[in-house]
Amino acid sequence: MVKHEIPNTPAHNTPPPLIEVSGTHHEMGRQIGEAAREQVQHSIANARVLIDAAYSSLELTWKGAQIQSRKYLPFAEERYPQYVDEMRGIAEGANVDFTDVVVLNAMEAVTTDALHLTRCTSMAVNEERTADGHVLAAHNEDWIPEDENDVFVISAKPDKEPPFLAMTYGGLLPNVGFNAYGIAQLIDSVYPSDSRIGIPRLVVARAVLSSHRISGAIGRTLVQQRAAGYNHILVHESGEIYSIEVSARKFEILYAHDGHMVHTNHYLDPQMKQMEKAPEELLSSRVRYFRASRLLQQTEKHTIKSLQAIQQDHVNIPNSICNHNIAGLDPLDREKTINALVIDLTMREMHIAWGNPCENAYHTYHLNA
Repeated sequence: MVKHEIPNTPAHNTPPPLIEVSGTHHEMGRQIGEAAREQVQHSIANARVLIDAAYSSLELTWKGAQIQSRKYLPFAEERYPQYVDEMRGIAEGANVDFTDVVVLNAMEAVTTDALHLTRCTSMAVNEERTADGHVLAAHNEDWIPEDENDVFVISAKPDKEPPFLAMTYGGLLPNVGFNAYGIAQLIDSVYPSDSRIGIPRLVVARAVLSSHRISGAIGRTLVQQRAAGYNHILVHESGEIYSIEVSARKFEILYAHDGHMVHTNHYLDPQMKQMEKAPEELLSSRVRYFRASRLLQQTEKHTIKSLQAIQQDHVNIPNSICNHNIAGLDPLDREKTINALVIDLTMREMHIAWGNPCENAYHTYHLNA
């Protein structure tokens, strides 16, 4: 058997920072910005470098990205002013330009999805497929290696919405996590051909964390005037698991009939496949999907440890589930797994490895609602 060399990357010996926030959306944003000022400023600097490095492909400057991002603001303001307030608070707390925070949260839109960087892998299993009867959800977050140090966990108690625990990094709105009503969300980038100016995807995903019911969570992924869409794996503490494949104008709802679900970065539903832009560029997504599906099905009763083992898999390295593609020459094709997390929805816990899970320990965070 050929042994594949894993690129050497720095290990994190400490858990990701935990930021506890509460109050109005503006107050929570300001608290995040103040506590993560260095991470927010660093992520903006990284985004500027990425845009500059990709100029030959995107023909976009940072000033142009600011101008483009402002076009999306009125749509977000009209439907979700509270999350625009969070972004304003982040900018104030971190002492950065508000428009720069908007660019971060609309990056996929303003670059017209040319940054095929987000190669995440998401999985979920319900109580029928776990050894202890718990409902589990797992996600590998893949992004540019320069942003790995900007990862943190938010424990939030909004004034008028459910408490939640979520992972994020830099100046991005929180989105991958779960709330006190037993609803978890994992998101994977997909690449629809019908993208338009509208509500940025990250704002849509942020809204899902405010859901009280699974039907409300699904509805929030499909809000009118959305700019495009993610795939959202939505998991309820009852064991209901859905995968919502979304574009700007279309969607399909997939259901985990056999108690487990896998999704990566390509559409699965035949109708949604017709909406996919440049599917030939998403071959590694298909490899990860089939690999994760096979590994998930090999174990009858899963545990947190068995899902973590899948997250550490290196088949098809460097574009494996545990992603190590840090040495690419193309700035649009450099990424790695910057964190991996497993949510125990039954216990209201998140276990997260900061960086590649093959090299870093998992740390446990609790939602204290």
